[in-house]
Amino acid sequence: MAVVDITSDNYKELINADVPVIVDNFADWCGPCRMLSPIFEKVSSSYSGKLKFGKLDTEAFPDIASANSVFSIPCLIIFYKGKEVDRIVGFMNEERLKGSIDKILAKIK
Repeated sequence: MAVVDITSDNYKELINADVPVIVDNFADWCGPCRMLSPIFEKVSSSYSGKLKFGKLDTEAFPDIASANSVFSIPCLIIFYKGKEVDRIVGFMNEERLKGSIDKILAKIK
């Protein structure tokens, strides 16, 4: 599954999807963000049809990051039907990330 680049134009539509959406809030200068990026991409293929994946560059779209109270990055926010369900802050390996996502998705269903 492809990870969608989030912009001001597609943000509202994406987070209001009928399936949960996980948004990676990142910046190019952030070391932990750069380490998480390939893991986020890889994990996205495990959730096809269950979870949409998007990336938001907090430097390019600070208004969206600010509206979501993103104070520390990387910050993964899970939305369902337009509402924040949970968030994951900081770097983690693939196994921990999948475990965290699975716990959050279990709360939604």
